[in-house]
Amino acid sequence: MTATILVVDDTPLNVKLFADLLGARGYRTVSASSGAEALQKLAAEAPDLVLLDVMMPGMSGYEVCSAIRADPAHAMLPVVLVTALDPAQERAKGLEAGADDFLSKPVAQAELLARVKSLLRIKQLYDEVQRQKNELAEWNRTLAQRVQEGVQQLERVGRLRRFFSPQLAEAIVDGGTVDPLKSHRCEITVVFLDLRGFTAFTETADPEEVMAVLADYHAAVGRRILEFEGTLERFTGDGIMVFFNDPTPVHDPAPRAARMALAMQGDVALLAERWRKRGHALQMGIGIAQGFATLGGIGFPGRIDYAAIGTVTNLAARLCGEAAGGEILVSQRVWGLIDGMVEAEPAGALVLKGFARPVPAFRLRGGLRSMDSAERALPR
Repeated sequence: MTATILVVDDTPLNVKLFADLLGARGYRTVSASSGAEALQKLAAEAPDLVLLDVMMPGMSGYEVCSAIRADPAHAMLPVVLVTALDPAQERAKGLEAGADDFLSKPVAQAELLARVKSLLRIKQLYDEVQRQKNELAEWNRTLAQRVQEGVQQLERVGRLRRFFSPQLAEAIVDGGTVDPLKSHRCEITVVFLDLRGFTAFTETADPEEVMAVLADYHAAVGRRILEFEGTLERFTGDGIMVFFNDPTPVHDPAPRAARMALAMQGDVALLAERWRKRGHALQMGIGIAQGFATLGGIGFPGRIDYAAIGTVTNLAARLCGEAAGGEILVSQRVWGLIDGMVEAEPAGALVLKGFARPVPAFRLRGGLRSMDSAERALPR
């Protein structure tokens, strides 16, 4: 960036000599023939250095220098006094007025250029420090606001997580080009689960006991939903619906759903033993299906739920209804996607409500192979 130098002298020839010499070295010069004009140019041109003649009519160079220093904005503006008087006698006056350096007339060109270069380098360093200081001040000024915004966003995510899956809650808060609540179509794997014997249990147990059982049950399966990054669609007492591949796509929805279901059955089996000792005959059945569904937000402005609608959800629910306690029934499509990863046996062609023809189903019998082998078996 080209430095600007203000040359102040009431003698036009001196102004021209300075302007020619400095211009030849790449500096931009502006001139003033009096102290009053110099102060006007100072405001209009914002020079990087001032060459100021001492002996001028009206305001002397000392008075102009004092006026420059009186403005805090020009506290570090280099001012070089140029005088034909004895420098030894005038130096004290100049220092008192705030001058940075002196040049004696006639001015030696090499000395002038060396002093201008040195003072401009100091001025540039000062300007850089000021720029960094201002940036730091601005950063500090906005830090509290950014922290507050971050806290508010965490609070929003926390509130949304109470109603939506973590993936959907974060997608809503983050925003972006696609509204995650907007209706869309996607292939998903649906897992439906509920407790066998729950209706009979609620008819005889105290409400407090029912709530305690549900709390244990929801905590156990909820932990697995989060672990396997499923999207929780709904809680309906003991009935729970989870799906995979929306709103966050996953490359292995069917194997992931099967792994989650197997882990859930293991957890609930432990709970069932505890419940049995308290006189409650409760076990969990699970149904898994894969297919296309329409997904998005449903409800009204005061309450929005995220739902999946389609035959695949009905199929998962019907398979769950057919599963005995401790069983996992999967559709033929799901079995085709996890075949070779888990032991299973045909469960026959099931007559399911809402389906015109019998539906082939399979019963999972063992755990999935290791993650690495399962990943290699997935279609690409």
